[in-house]
Amino acid sequence: MLDLRYVVENLEAVRTRLCRRGDAYSASLDQIASLAQTRREAIINGERIAKELNDATAAMAKIADKKSDAFALAREKNRALGDARKTFEREQAEAELAIQDLLLGIPNEPAADVPDGRDETGNVVVKTWGAPPKMDFAPKEHHDLGTALGILDFERSARLSGPRFSVLFREGAMLERALATFMLDVHTQEHGYTEVYTPYLVKDSALYGTGNLPKFGDQLFKIAGNEERTYDLYLIPTAEVPVTNLHGKELLADDELPKKYVAFTPCFRAEAGAAGRDTRGMIRQHQFDKVEVVQLVRPEESDAAHEALTRHAETILEKLGLHYRRMLLCAGDMGASAKKTYDLEVWLPGQGCFREISSCSNFGDYQARRADLRYRPADDAKGKAKPRLLHTLNGSALAVGRTLVAILEQYQQEDGSVVIPEALRPYCRGLEKITRR
Repeated sequence: MLDLRYVVENLEAVRTRLCRRGDAYSASLDQIASLAQTRREAIINGERIAKELNDATAAMAKIADKKSDAFALAREKNRALGDARKTFEREQAEAELAIQDLLLGIPNEPAADVPDGRDETGNVVVKTWGAPPKMDFAPKEHHDLGTALGILDFERSARLSGPRFSVLFREGAMLERALATFMLDVHTQEHGYTEVYTPYLVKDSALYGTGNLPKFGDQLFKIAGNEERTYDLYLIPTAEVPVTNLHGKELLADDELPKKYVAFTPCFRAEAGAAGRDTRGMIRQHQFDKVEVVQLVRPEESDAAHEALTRHAETILEKLGLHYRRMLLCAGDMGASAKKTYDLEVWLPGQGCFREISSCSNFGDYQARRADLRYRPADDAKGKAKPRLLHTLNGSALAVGRTLVAILEQYQQEDGSVVIPEALRPYCRGLEKITRR
């Protein structure tokens, strides 16, 4: 979330920058400014009353006759001052709670180089890699290809779990596993990430830390608490949630940075509001696998880290020979927590369009302030440096299911078979092609 002092001292500038997102946050900003003034006055008055109370207490202690009218009057004065102090403390606490709730609903400011725009039509193509595969036949979509090959089954998954699930058989299941292992190997061996395995269930505090709550509560699957477990748990929508929060409430040393993690997890999303969208196939599901990369870095290094992290995701697509493009998202199409986002979109011949396969974002200190992610810079010439907020970054590298979809569509042959990319063959027992059985 944004820093309260920064918002109050730069109210109009913040208002102008947030207006680029296309949502109206002016009323919330005005409320924050008003509540901040109420809080400030409560603190000043509370401190004044506290001093008066200390003086009155000291004066009362000097009254020798504890049964005198003077002592009784002094005692009543102390009680009145004590009640007044509690009133100001309560006003301060109520204002702080209201400010916190409002700040949690305010998105991050877009970076200066993020283009203006209200939706995806304002996004900008930064680069394109490769070319669409040449096909002298009408390409099929992945769900038709996979079903015909006997490696994708949506009817059985619907009977098991309902819509927006899939079952993978034989080479389909092998490809899912192979892709995840391939991605993990590239990121750990070539890009220097540390592999981490995290819980798939998290408390709400972790989701508040990354900005998934309170705004995206309708997208989450919740497991309510019970007599033995008094708190709720949520299925993770992405590994970003547990991995980003790994060092919450710690104070990292400067020489520990940067922290670079990679995790392979299932992801669970309710897909609320997506009725009628991508109902066929594996594009938009309630459960899917993803390899996620997360970095915790010094503030001055986050822009360069964002470019590097995005390149790490791109190398997976290039090693697999998949035609893709990089998009710079406009202010109105970015996620609420991000200050700058690149989307990688892969070409799907069956659909005849590009589809998102990765989103790589720099959040600045927005998540770090919510999750309490801090480090102590190296000592400067003046002595011990004060703790600072980290900057957080994350990206899909990649969404495994959508990568499988792209392979099926870009590597399909006229006879309905699918060639396995050369880079994946060592992970597929040397298999070169998937054919009908």
